[in-house]
Amino acid sequence: MRAKITYFVLAAVLVVYFVLVGSRGVLLIQQGTAVTVPFGIAVLVLPFIGAWFLWHTTRFARRASQLARELEAEGGLPVDELERTPSGRIDRASADVVFAKRRAETEANPEDWRSWFRLAVAYHDARDTPRARKAMQHAIALHDAAGRG
Repeated sequence: MRAKITYFVLAAVLVVYFVLVGSRGVLLIQQGTAVTVPFGIAVLVLPFIGAWFLWHTTRFARRASQLARELEAEGGLPVDELERTPSGRIDRASADVVFAKRRAETEANPEDWRSWFRLAVAYHDARDTPRARKAMQHAIALHDAAGRG
C-alpha cells in the first residue's frame, strides 16, 4: 500500500510539473520572437513526453496488478522461498536457484502467461529489472491474446 501512495504522490507532483513547464512554454511562444517561439515549442514537447511516459508506466503497473490478482485467485502466485541476508535483502544465490526453476517452468510452458509472470518475479528478485519488465510485458501480451484482457 505504501508503494501505491508513493506512486500517486509522485505522479501528482509530475502532473503539476507538466502544467508549470507547459505554461512556461506558452509564455515563451506568446513573446513571439525568433528565439522564444522555437524554444517555447521545444519546452512544450517535454510535458507531452512526460505525460506519455507516465500514462504508459501507469497502464503497465495496472495490468501487472490485474494479473497478480487473477493469479492469486487461482492460487498460483509464486511462494516466497528466498533466503535473506540479516539486513533483509534477498540472497543472490537463493535468487539464482529460484530463477533457474522459473526459467525451466517457462521453457516447458512458453505460451502460459502464468509462467511468464512468475519468471518476471524471479527476474525482479534477481535484481534484473529490464528483463523483469520484458517478461511481465510478455505475460500481459499472452494474457490478452488468451482473451482475458
